[in-house]
Amino acid sequence: MSPEEFIKRRIVSLKKTSASASSGDLVQDIFKIVMSHKFRKYSVTPEYKEHIRGAITKSVKNKAPIPLVWVLGGYKLWSLPQAPEADWAELFSLMYFVDWLKPILSIYEPGVWFDFFSDDVIVPLMNNIDPNDTKRYIESFQKLLNFISLKLPKGFRFTLNRVGDQYVTQDVFKKELKENIAKLTAERKTEAKPLTEKQIAAIDLNVKVTDVQKKDPYWRDKIQIIHDAYSLASKRRPYYRNPEKIMVLSAPAPSLIAVGTTKTSVVKFWVGAGALEKRDDGYIERILSPKQLAETTLKEVPVRIPGLPGQNFSSISII
Repeated sequence: MSPEEFIKRRIVSLKKTSASASSGDLVQDIFKIVMSHKFRKYSVTPEYKEHIRGAITKSVKNKAPIPLVWVLGGYKLWSLPQAPEADWAELFSLMYFVDWLKPILSIYEPGVWFDFFSDDVIVPLMNNIDPNDTKRYIESFQKLLNFISLKLPKGFRFTLNRVGDQYVTQDVFKKELKENIAKLTAERKTEAKPLTEKQIAAIDLNVKVTDVQKKDPYWRDKIQIIHDAYSLASKRRPYYRNPEKIMVLSAPAPSLIAVGTTKTSVVKFWVGAGALEKRDDGYIERILSPKQLAETTLKEVPVRIPGLPGQNFSSISII
C-alpha cells in the first residue's frame, strides 16, 4: 500500500461508525468512551473525573453535544520547514480525535462538539512571530477543518475560536495585558521566581530570539512574565475552565484529560511535523518534535489528496 492510498483510506474511514455497547446508563456509557484507555495517555485526577461526568450529565440533560475544548498555540513553530501553515500533524491529530470520540455518535444523537481555542493573539508579542504568519496558520487550520468536516460522521463537529475574538477590540486586550505585565513585573522585583528547566526549555523552543534580547541576560524572565500575564487574561480561562466543557490536551495536567495527538505521539501538533512510519503492510501516523526530526531519517514521497488545501500536503515524510 502506498502512503497516498493509506491516507485516502484513513480519511474515508472517518465516516464509519459501529454500534457501541449500551449499559442502559447513557452518561456512564459516554464517560467510558471519553475515558478510554485505548486513547488516553495519562491518568486523570479523581476531581477531574467528576468534572467530566458532570459536563456529560449536563449535556445529556439538555440534549446538547458533548463539549470538548483544546487550547492550541495558534501558530506553527517558526523553526520548522512547514511553518507557518498547518501540515500532516494537524490532520493526523484531527483524525485521531475523531477515532477516539465517534463511538459516542452511535449511542447519543446530539453528538460531539470538539472546539479549538487559539492563543494566536499573544504569539507575535511573546514569541516574536510575524503576525502575518499567525494569520496564515489560523487560515490554514480553518481550511483543514473545512476539509475534514465533509469527511466526518453525522453529529461530529469541529470548530475554531480565538482568545482575541473574545475582546471588543485588540486595544482592549493589549491594555489589559499591559496592566498585567506591569503588575507581575513589580511583584517579581520584590519576590523573584527563578525559571524552571521546563519553562526555559519551552521559551527556547518557541521564541524567535531577537538580537536585542540576546544582549539581555534576563530576556527569558521577561518572556515568562508576558506568558504569565497572558494567563491572567480575563476572556481566556473562563472560556474553557467551566463546568460545561471537558478540557483536552496532549500532556498531563491536574485539570484536563490528556490523550496525546496520535496513537503513538504526544507532541503538540503545532510544534511538530507529521510523518508516516512504515509498519508491515501499512503505516502509523506520527508527529515528530524538532529533536525527533533531527534524529530521524526521512524520505519524502509525493501524494495527492483531492480537496486537501495548503502548501504542506503535496508530499509526506516516511520513516
